[in-house]
Amino acid sequence: MPYKTNNFNNRRSSNNFRTNSRPRQNVNNNRGGPKKDYINPSRFIKVAKPIDQEVYVAQYDFDDFAINDIIKQNLKNKGYVTPSPIQDKTIPQALAGQDIIGIANTGTGKTAAFAIPLLNLAMMGDTYALVVAPTRELAQQIDGEFRTIAKGSSLSAAVLIGGSSMGVQLRDLKTNPQIIIGTPGRIKDHIERGSLNLAKFSFVVLDEVDRMLDMGFINDMQTILSKLSPTRQSLFFSATLDSRVKTLIETFSNDPIEISIKTGDTSENVHQDVVYVNHSSEKIEKLHNLLNGDDIQKVIIFDDTQRSVERLSTELALRGFKADSIHGGKSQAQRQRSLHKFKQNELKVLVATDVAARGIDVSDITHVINYSTPNSYDDYVHRIGRAGRAGNIGYALTFVTK
Repeated sequence: MPYKTNNFNNRRSSNNFRTNSRPRQNVNNNRGGPKKDYINPSRFIKVAKPIDQEVYVAQYDFDDFAINDIIKQNLKNKGYVTPSPIQDKTIPQALAGQDIIGIANTGTGKTAAFAIPLLNLAMMGDTYALVVAPTRELAQQIDGEFRTIAKGSSLSAAVLIGGSSMGVQLRDLKTNPQIIIGTPGRIKDHIERGSLNLAKFSFVVLDEVDRMLDMGFINDMQTILSKLSPTRQSLFFSATLDSRVKTLIETFSNDPIEISIKTGDTSENVHQDVVYVNHSSEKIEKLHNLLNGDDIQKVIIFDDTQRSVERLSTELALRGFKADSIHGGKSQAQRQRSLHKFKQNELKVLVATDVAARGIDVSDITHVINYSTPNSYDDYVHRIGRAGRAGNIGYALTFVTK
């Protein structure tokens, strides 16, 4: 029976946002966080060297896959004919019931790579599936993709993310949805209060595993995975496969196969340079002049704290720039509105904290500006990876005080 509150035919999802999620460990958007690593400014200077990629010849078309006709029609409506490499290699293995470790960058089509087999299996019967993502924004992007691919089916889902009304989530969970999409902290909240029982969930996807570990979600992830059905299919997707990721996967998977489509760091497509200032008081004027340049079309500016982000965004708006901010102090509805305006080119400038920017997938960002230096070089790579997507050359500028 299709659920009335939040099925895939109903465009209204549980996104009546009121409060923010609790802060996670290893997050430094407020004073008192971990000290910054010293990064030699020379590491912020690098000429973009895009790697010429061989043209991939897909083994399958989407019509070749043994999937529900509803999914096939929705894929055709989206203009999907030939799978991307990660889809071409993942979907047949996942449809065969194989556990998978997918190594792929953002923007390679990995959401559809796990959405298609997951939704197909759910349409076949009483399969319950869980998808875990590191950020609210990414969880909502996944939900949107699922809704498009499953349109016209009777599948139902609940989106469990921080910043969303707990009452709406509790209502949706009472309808016994087949699919749960959420962030680790809020999923664990529901487990602890008894509103979510994962014992019958036999399909799990962990997206951006490395990013969840970086954000300090390791304990939450271990708790969540331990509550799932012991007989299950597990799909893990990550941009890297370091020892932490390997340990987690080995503990909670069954003889997984590894599928790697990683094509080098996104930062290879980003031209990197520094902006020297003698004193911090000079920064705003130099930033103003940069933003007036014709080459900057859409830019994310990173600053350290919620307060500094809000202050900088307000100052830029007063100076006539189409600017807004995104940080953990804003409600999820406010963050979504800002992100939507940015995607629709109603904004030229989005000022953000590191955590709030995780999961942002906007393909036409031309520039990233580090108004403050990042806490670590890994954070720097993640920041500048917002530019240089879809084969484009991006630009990253980092302010450095002499």
